[in-house]
Amino acid sequence: MSAARRPLKSLGQNFLVDGNIIDRIIRCADIGPADSVLEIGPGRGALTGRLAQRAGRLLLVEYDHALAAALKEQYRDEPRVTVVDGDILAVDLAALLGDAPAGWKVVANLPYNISSPVLFRLLDCRTLFSRLVLMLQREVGERLVASAGCADYGVTTALLGLWFDMRREISVPPGCFHPRPKVDSVVVSFVPLAEPRVEVGSEETFRRVVKGAFAMRRKTLANCLKGAGLASADEIGAILDACGIDGQRRGETLSLEEFAALSRRLTGLQT
Repeated sequence: MSAARRPLKSLGQNFLVDGNIIDRIIRCADIGPADSVLEIGPGRGALTGRLAQRAGRLLLVEYDHALAAALKEQYRDEPRVTVVDGDILAVDLAALLGDAPAGWKVVANLPYNISSPVLFRLLDCRTLFSRLVLMLQREVGERLVASAGCADYGVTTALLGLWFDMRREISVPPGCFHPRPKVDSVVVSFVPLAEPRVEVGSEETFRRVVKGAFAMRRKTLANCLKGAGLASADEIGAILDACGIDGQRRGETLSLEEFAALSRRLTGLQT
């Protein structure tokens, strides 16, 4: 594929160019001829070429119209490869992917400016997938695999941790991309769980609890939950007491099990 056009800063385009890192990503994703693979944002296709050699089916979703057109031309004679010119945040993934009994594998070098929305989109469509291998800004990757009580622990840690086993796989320095980003990157693998890691009652309530707890990091948990409008101050105090959780703690100190306990209690209050 032609590399003549400059990467677009507005789309967060930093193209992976290091062959060794590409090989390691392919090994991490464990791609074989029985696999159906979705690549998000293939760009100039450096990773795409290796995926196309191994996967039984390869679906490419590219937002950049010019790059999508180039990919369509490149793979016009390859029936196993389908190129969609579209926005991964807007396409109907269920309709696009259809039925794959073993689940789709997802491989992506995600643009930093949309990584969080894409993660939540994949979370909502988790039943479609068997494995995700995603390149992320190091800061985002460290949040995902953080433990309760550390500064990196946050909303994405808890919400995705409920449904995925997540593991940091590869550290990727700026020199592996063109143009060079100003930050380091990491590759994180995600394996969907058949059931949530803990019972939360209503998942909508669980998400509100988690997001509320981290909305104002300097405030106490009790004040954060009250500010989120989950219940009255008295009700929140009673629920915290029933769960054995000190309302003066901060949200980042709560384990997934403690968030789940609060969610179950609040679900019962709201039903």
